[in-house]
Parts: sequence; structure tokens; C-alpha cells
Amino acid sequence: MNIVLELLPAGDKSLLARLMELYFYELSDYTDADVNAHGLYGYAHLDDYWNQPGRFPYLIRVDGQIAGFALVCPYCEYIRGADARSIGEFFVLRRYRGQGVGSFTARWIFDHHPGHWEVCYLQRNQTAGEFWKKVIGAYTEGRYETCGGGTDRRRGFTFHTGGRMEGTIREQQTKGT
Repeated sequence: MNIVLELLPAGDKSLLARLMELYFYELSDYTDADVNAHGLYGYAHLDDYWNQPGRFPYLIRVDGQIAGFALVCPYCEYIRGADARSIGEFFVLRRYRGQGVGSFTARWIFDHHPGHWEVCYLQRNQTAGEFWKKVIGAYTEGRYETCGGGTDRRRGFTFHTGGRMEGTIREQQTKGT
């Protein structure tokens, strides 16, 4: 299995917008969101990924096929600082789940964007919570803090990365982890 992360150019914004519709459709189980008058969920911050510093829109490919996306941004609810980063959105198509694509992608991103991280998920989405706890717990060897919860809609993790994984945006994994 060959997993590649591609930094999306602005010319591929419509591709990301279409994938985000699939993502928000799945999230609607937890958000009770409705589509707009055009039958779309939409994403208010889509253009920001090409217009604001510190934002990185990645397309995930597996063996050349589109497998999902990951959005990195500098806006955090629970941590502050010049090196603060968060996963804005993260989505792996169902066909590629359970094969290590999501964990590889998360680790690659943490390594290539060192700093203080905040990764949150909707409390109602227990599958996402289990995924992030497993990935972040293994990545940090248990050195993370929890955030959110209670009456907050979101829950998550904060931690620091130093950058460890080798590789570039265009090359990656040939073994299935």
C-alpha cells in the first residue's frame, strides 16, 4: 500500500469541496446538520486554506486513488502560541478505513508540522474519539492532556511534537500500518 499526502493547490479547491460534502454527510449523524437550499452542507473556511498563513489542505491518496483529506490550521480552542496547530478536519473514505491510512496520515502530519497540537472531535462521535486516543497515545507514548468534555460539544487532546518521520509530501508508505 502506497500512501501519499499531496498539498492541494487552489486549482483543486472544488475537489476538496466535493469530498467535504461526503465528510459532512457522515458527520450529520452527530451534528444534526441539514443541507442548504442547494442541497449542500458547505464549509465556511474552505477559501481560508489558500488565503491564510498556517493552513494546509492535504489530499490523501492510496495507490494513486483519492482516499480522503486532512486540514491543518493554526486555530485552537484550548492552546495558544505561535506554534499551535490543530486538525481542522480529517476524513478517510470508508473503503480505506481500518487499513492504517488514517493513523499513517495523522503521524505524518504531526511529524511534518512540529509544535503544540490540539486535536478535537465531537463528543457524540465515539469512533473518532477512540481513533484519536489510540493514534495520539501511541505517537506521544501517552504524553498528552485531554481537553473539552462536560457541557462542551467537543473533546480532544493536546500534546507537543518534535518531528520524527522521514519523507516528503509526495512520497510515502509501502507497508500497511
